[in-house]
Amino acid sequence: MDIVLRATAMFAIVYLLLRLLGKRELAQLTPFELVMLIVMGDLVQQGVTHNDFSITGATLAIATFGFWGALLAWFSFRSRRAEKLLEGEPAVLVRSGNILARNLSRHRITQSELEAEMRLAGIAYLSDVAWAILETEGKISFIRKDDEPSHAPEDGPAT
Repeated sequence: MDIVLRATAMFAIVYLLLRLLGKRELAQLTPFELVMLIVMGDLVQQGVTHNDFSITGATLAIATFGFWGALLAWFSFRSRRAEKLLEGEPAVLVRSGNILARNLSRHRITQSELEAEMRLAGIAYLSDVAWAILETEGKISFIRKDDEPSHAPEDGPAT
């Protein structure tokens, strides 16, 4: 039972740490940060199993992490409020070619990072962007102005 309680505590700590890091940071890990996450995994293992090197102890720890992950995913699936709390919401970074500086600042994204992502998406000019959206997993989606669907006139389609 001790392993289950330790695994639950470590799951909560790791989950909160990853949420605090922010969406963008997780999408762009440097080699050093990747190594740190691997080392952190080993430290978590040591804290969870408390020198219990048995198959049973490892299975209990993994099952506990799996249980909490599945439970949170189920809550996210069943409740929009839980989904918003646990996974976050997409954030608009650019609207009609205009950078929303407040949202960039809130998510710790520099204008040069945004421009680099635009170039990777094949967009040369900010004026060509209808929408840039920071997705919940940390990637930035771009919708070009020429990709937007044209809206039908108010009186409906012509016959």
